[in-house]
Amino acid sequence: MPAPHTEPLASAEDASSGKWPRSLFILALLAGGGALCIAPFWIAPYSTFQLTLVHINGIALLGLNLLTGYGGQISIGHGAFYALGAYLAAILVTRCGVPYLATVPIAAVACFFIGVLFGLPALRLDGHYLALATFSLAIAVPSLLKAKMLDWLTNGVEGIRLPTPQTPHMLPLTRDQWLFFLTMFFTVIAIVVTHNLVRGKIGRALIAVRDNPVAARAMGIDVAFVKTMTFGISVAFAATAGALSAVVVRFVAPESFDVFVSISFLVGIVVGGIASIPGSIIGGAFILVVPNLAQEMSKAAPWALYGGLMIAFIMLLPRGIWGGVLDLRTWLARRARAENDTRNAARLHPPLRHRHMEEQV
Repeated sequence: MPAPHTEPLASAEDASSGKWPRSLFILALLAGGGALCIAPFWIAPYSTFQLTLVHINGIALLGLNLLTGYGGQISIGHGAFYALGAYLAAILVTRCGVPYLATVPIAAVACFFIGVLFGLPALRLDGHYLALATFSLAIAVPSLLKAKMLDWLTNGVEGIRLPTPQTPHMLPLTRDQWLFFLTMFFTVIAIVVTHNLVRGKIGRALIAVRDNPVAARAMGIDVAFVKTMTFGISVAFAATAGALSAVVVRFVAPESFDVFVSISFLVGIVVGGIASIPGSIIGGAFILVVPNLAQEMSKAAPWALYGGLMIAFIMLLPRGIWGGVLDLRTWLARRARAENDTRNAARLHPPLRHRHMEEQV
C-alpha cells in the first residue's frame, strides 16, 4: 500500500477568512499610504496642492458620513458649516492675529457648539424634513456673509485674503509640502476619531438609532441626545475642513460656499461609500478631480458629463467605490476558500482510478 498523504490539510478557518486576500489587501493599503507620503517630493507643486484639497474634502466628508451614513440623518447644509469654519479662521488670522495653526481647533470647538444649538430643534425632525432644514441653512449663510451689516467683519462680497502661511524653519519642506503634511495630520486625527466613535458605545447607539429609533429608545438610549451630539461632531469636522481650506487657499468669499458645496459633499459620500471611512477619502478625491476632468473633456456641457459619470458610478457600484473594493475582496476570499475546499476534497477522496490501482496492489 502506498504511504498516506503526510501534507497537512488547510485549515477551514484560514480558508473561510480568506487570509491571502486579506494580507494582500492590507499590503495594498500600506503601499498606498507610503506612496502618498512620498508623493509631494516627486510631483509638481500644483498636484501637491490638489492632494491637499483631497485631505480637506475627506475631513468634511468624514463628518457628513458620520451623520448620514452611520446616523441616518440627511444633511444638505454642511457647506454652511464649512463656510463658517473658513470665515472664522480667516477673521482670527487677519483681525485678531491668531496663528493659523491655532485657528483650526478654535473653529472646530466653536462650530461644535453652533451645531449642537442648531441640532437641538432641527434633529427632532426626520428624513426629508431635516434635509430641508439644513438646505435652508446652506442657502442662508452665503447671503448672510454678504450682508452690509457684517461688512466690517466679513468684508462683504470682496472676501478676505489671508497671509501666506510660513513653513517651520526646522523642516526642509516647501510651503505646498508643509501644507500637505499638515492637512494629512488632521485627516489622520479625523479618521482615528471617527473609527473610535463608530466602533465604541456611541457608534453602536448611533447605528441603533438609525436602524430603529423606537427600539433604541426602548433600550434606554437617549435618541435626541445621540442625534444632537452626532450633529455637533459632524459640524466640527466640517468646520475643521473649512478652516484648513482658508489656510491653504488663503482666500474666502461668499461665492466660494454656495449650495453646490453642500450637494458635492453629499455626492462624495454616496459615490465613495456610505457608512465607510475610506469611502469618505475616496469621495473627497471624486468631488475634486471628476468636475475638473469633466471640464477638460467637454467645454460645452461639463456638468452634464459630470452628472452622467455620477449616474454610471451609482449604477455600477451601488455601494460606492469602497463598497466595490470590499465586494472584490469578498469574491477573492470565496474563490480562495472554494479552491481550498476542492484540494481538501481531492486529498480525502482520491479519484476512482487511483483507488482501483491501490486495491489491486
